[in-house]
Amino acid sequence: MARYTGSACRLCRREGCKLFLKGDRCLSDKCAITTRGTAPGQHGAAKKMMGEYGMQLREKQKAKRYYGVQEKQFKNYFEIADKKEGMSGENLLSLLERRLDNVVYRMGLAESRKEARQLVRHNHFRLNGKKVNIPSIIVKVGDVVTINETSRSSEKIKGLIESMQSKLTPKWLEVDKENAVAKVVAVPARDDVDFPFEEQLIVELYSK
Repeated sequence: MARYTGSACRLCRREGCKLFLKGDRCLSDKCAITTRGTAPGQHGAAKKMMGEYGMQLREKQKAKRYYGVQEKQFKNYFEIADKKEGMSGENLLSLLERRLDNVVYRMGLAESRKEARQLVRHNHFRLNGKKVNIPSIIVKVGDVVTINETSRSSEKIKGLIESMQSKLTPKWLEVDKENAVAKVVAVPARDDVDFPFEEQLIVELYSK
């Protein structure tokens, strides 16, 4: 599967907002949005008129990049969300929130979703007691995410467990920070998504 290998900061600049792709760096003065707030490219500083389609496309790109999902995956998620009862846009965000890599990030065990994906792929986690290395798994209510016992001796994992003590967790996750265990206690609601998406624009884009 193709994946983006360029600068993460370039993506934030293209969308004109912080997507928090590099963890704590995004909160520092080194953030590219703070130092170079214009879009990348020769004509990035030029003001451009954006039509209806352009706004819809940018919102889709923003969500896709925020969660680190490829184009085909994102479209598949929308098709699943559109078939569910309720608002398609809210269903889409709920699915994206319940990806395993996002759950690891929301637990506080990674500085970014990119780091969370890497940790999952390297077999550091278990889902309901079973080893998993697929970041795109959608967790369900009642699922429990734990760290592999063999991974707990890693200095990297020890550091992440220590740092998670100060991290806030969403109400749809029940997290035991002492043992680094998370249980999904509810389906994420729209209010649980802390990024100002305009999901209706994404729905309109795929409804064309």
